[in-house]
Parts: sequence; C-alpha cells; structure tokens
Amino acid sequence: MTSKEGPTLCSILEKLALVVAALAAFLICLVGSGVNGQTGLPGTWEILLQNAGIASMHTAVTHYNTVVLLDRTDIGASQIPLANGACRNDPNDLTLKHDCTAHSVLFDPATNTVRPLTILTDTWCSSGQFAPDGTLIQTGGDFDGTKVVRTFSPCPADGTCDWVESTTTQLQVGRWYATNQLLPDGTQIIIGGRAVFTYEYLPPNGQGQIALPFLSATDDIEEDNLYPYVFLLPDGTLYIFANRDSIIYNYLTSTVVSTFPTIPGEPRNYPSAGSAVMLPLLASNQFSVVEVLVCGGAQYGAFQNSTTTAPCSTTCGRITVTDPSPAWAMETMPMPRCMGDMILLPSQDILIINGAQAGSQGWGHATNAALNPVLYSSNAAPGLRFAPLAPTTIPRVYHSTANLLPDGRILCAGSNTHQFYTFSGEFPTELRLDAFSPPYLAPAQDLLRCTITASPAQIVYNTNFTITFTVPLTPVAWIELNLVSAPFVTHSFSQGQRLLNLATTAYVPVANNTYTITATAPTTPQLAPPAYYMLFAVNQGIPGPSIWVQVSAPQ
Repeated sequence: MTSKEGPTLCSILEKLALVVAALAAFLICLVGSGVNGQTGLPGTWEILLQNAGIASMHTAVTHYNTVVLLDRTDIGASQIPLANGACRNDPNDLTLKHDCTAHSVLFDPATNTVRPLTILTDTWCSSGQFAPDGTLIQTGGDFDGTKVVRTFSPCPADGTCDWVESTTTQLQVGRWYATNQLLPDGTQIIIGGRAVFTYEYLPPNGQGQIALPFLSATDDIEEDNLYPYVFLLPDGTLYIFANRDSIIYNYLTSTVVSTFPTIPGEPRNYPSAGSAVMLPLLASNQFSVVEVLVCGGAQYGAFQNSTTTAPCSTTCGRITVTDPSPAWAMETMPMPRCMGDMILLPSQDILIINGAQAGSQGWGHATNAALNPVLYSSNAAPGLRFAPLAPTTIPRVYHSTANLLPDGRILCAGSNTHQFYTFSGEFPTELRLDAFSPPYLAPAQDLLRCTITASPAQIVYNTNFTITFTVPLTPVAWIELNLVSAPFVTHSFSQGQRLLNLATTAYVPVANNTYTITATAPTTPQLAPPAYYMLFAVNQGIPGPSIWVQVSAPQ
C-alpha cells in the first residue's frame, strides 16, 4: 500500500462511519427508542428496592451519588429500625414517644441498599437546598420542627454521615410549606410558609424576616400560594410564582421589579399542586432568554372538598419572563394532572411524572393516578411538544418525589395519602423505590453515548475548562455540555432546579474513539450559584452518564 492509498482508505472509512452514525440516528428516531414491550410506548421501568423503610416526602441527590430520603416524625413507627439499637425519646411526639425506627434513610443506587439516618424533629412539609460545599440544608416543618435548621454533610456510600440538628441557629419564624433558593453569595433565601408572608436568609444576616406582600395578595381560602415557585434569574433577581400570579423580585432592594399576567386556568401551587420549571438557559443567546413552564394543578375548591373527583388541569402555561411584553402561551397536556413532578432532563427536554388525574393534594383527596410520564420537548414547535411514555404500575400521588440521577435515570419514591403508614386501600403507603429510564437510555443508542473520562473537579466562573470523553461512533454533530443542578424535591416542586447549556468548542480527536472538548464555565454566580452540578455530555440528544463538578469562584 502506497502512502497515497493510506489516506484514501482512511477517508473512505471515515465517510462510512458517518453514514453508519446517521443511519443509527435515523433508526433510533424511527422506532421511538426505548420502547416498552408491553405498552408500545417509549421508556422503561425497574423496581430498585421493594422496601426502603420509609415513604419519602423529600428527596435529594448528593454529589457522592447517594440519595437522601426523608419523611416526617410524629407518624409512628416506620418500617426500618435505627442503627445499633438506637431509639428516639421524645415526650412531645404525637404518636410514638419511644421510637426505635428511622424517618430518613440514605439510598445507594449503586447497590440498591439503604442505611437508616437519625432525624429528631418533625420535617413534615419542610424545605431545603444544597449549600456550595455540598451540604444539604433542611429547614422548618411542623410541631417541634417549624424553626429547626438541619444539615446533612454527605459522605461516600460506605460512610457514617448523619443528620445534625442545630442547637444554635434557628429560623426567625416557623415555616411550613416554604421554598428555599440558593443565592449567588452562597446563602439561602427562604420564602413563605403557611400563614407566613415573609422571607428570611440562612445563615441569618441580621435582617430578620422581611415582608413580601405578594404572598398575602396571592392567598385564598385554600392557601394556594404555599411552596411558591422560585427561580434565580441570570441578572440576580428572583422570579416568584404563587397561586396564579408571578413577579420579578429584587431581594437586595426588597422591591418588585415587574408583575406578570395571571395564568389562565386553575391554581397552580400547593395544595392545588401543579409544578413548574425554568427552561434550560442557553449559551447560544448569552443566557439572556428566560422561559418558565407551569403545568397542571387542581380545580379551585377541590382541596376544600375532600370527596371531589373534579379532574385536574390539562394545561401548561409557558412565558418568556425576559420579554418586554410577556404573555402566557397555553398548551394542552395529553392527560389531566396534578401533583406531577417536572424534571429538567440532560437532553434539555422536560419530564412530567407522578401525580393524579383528579382531586388535589391532601390525605385521600386524589383519585385516578397519572401512571404515564409525559415528555415535553421544549425546542419543538407548539402542538408537537408532548409525548406520552411507558406507564408505571406504581401510583405516586400525594407525598411522592422524582429526582434525576447522575446516570440519567429518574428515581421515584414515596406516596402516602394517609396521616400514618397505611398498607391498605386504593393508595397504600408506598415504600418501593423504582426508576424510569427515558427513551434516551435505550441500549440502541449506546453507540452515540459519550462517557466523560477526565474532567476538572472544580470549575471557576468565566474560565475555560477541558474534558475528555469517549464515544463508540465518530460524532457527526456538535457535542453539548449541559450543567444540571441537584434540587431538593418535595410536593411537586424541585427547589433550586436549573440547567445550563454551556458554550463549547468543536470536539478534537486525541485517540481512537477519544476526544476532548473545551467549554466556558458559567460567567457569574447569578447564572449558576456556587454548588455541585452534574455535567452531562450530550450527543444528538443522547446523554451519557454525568460527572460531578463544583462551580465556584477562584480560591
């Protein structure tokens, strides 16, 4: 073979690889990818654990790839004992004053096992958020927990880390059904709560609690402004949605910057319980376009009438909050839903999962579980954005959660429509953990799946960083790098959820099936508050497993 023939053969093989990759992508689209054999709909389900010991009301994924599951005390015995024969003695407990069972566990998805954790005060309908160092800060609750601040500093799955409940710091006012948001300086703002129309900061900064009249203005007989939807905008202000109304709020000056039209349809916050996400922030427009999507909710009055079978909302509202004259664009979901969870997927799509089709939040207030997840393709044309996916066999209604795992699966946990653990009736207390694999995880797409093999553990604002990845087929399109936060999930809202599509260079071959790509870290902490994020490499909409990176200022 002459030197001239070598390059010719290589070019032929390279073109053949491009054809094969294009054909693979075409076939993936054609078959819908990840089709469940029983339903003919994309996506698959697997039960991970038959008994987690608790029904998780609050769930959060740590940067050690473990998952904190948290229920409440004052509920009686759970189904898992505390470690080493430990017990909690609480003379004020409403149900069990000598309790030797756990009300929080740490789940390890690598082994599908749980380890009991110790929680002392009532975390019922509390709130939380991760701190910049990866510590989970958890605040409020009910009864003896309304002002309590709890921390969980995660450790490897085989470690002994546990909850610590502060004896020196507490909230300014008792907060039940509040929302936490991490701020650019690493502190947290805690907004609202039942009959609490104020906000405060953690750590406390001396300001005490600050009045937010918007919360009292959106109150109604059902209290449909609980767990307000809060998003940190790229300019450092907050978008706050409660009931059916929303504002942009400058917490630094305690002023309302702008107000938005009322969303058509039903109340959207707890207890009516729709859900909401801020759509992915894109480097292609310099992160200047911010859209919010709000979906589902119960009919007004459904919570007050516990026997109601009124259908939940069928609508989503989408609004560009950065537009000079913003307006809600309404869309119709394939089925009614309240109590659904909305998850930003690494593909930039949104998954709507869990919930019911009639009733509202509350003990025994819902009927007709929504078993089919729905994929919302945010970049598709209106009318083409919704796609039903393979149904689960496990109803997840009141007090259930859904979280994105680092491998791209969705962990589903909880569901308890009763005041205590009850294992009979239409919706028994649910202790199983299962995972949904979206269509992008179908084995047929593995040839397109990127695996990050080298990355910095820490990336600094507005600096470039390089990763190395492998992929079986030569990429035929631009490789995306998407940064996804780890939120605190409770009551149909993922507190602190955000996704950033980073600016990147073209990939560079460095070895057989191995490439490098350089990206620009988020420019400011207003764009991405300092924290641990999952970094996904995405090829033609197909993500590989993520790696954790800590976004921070220069040390």
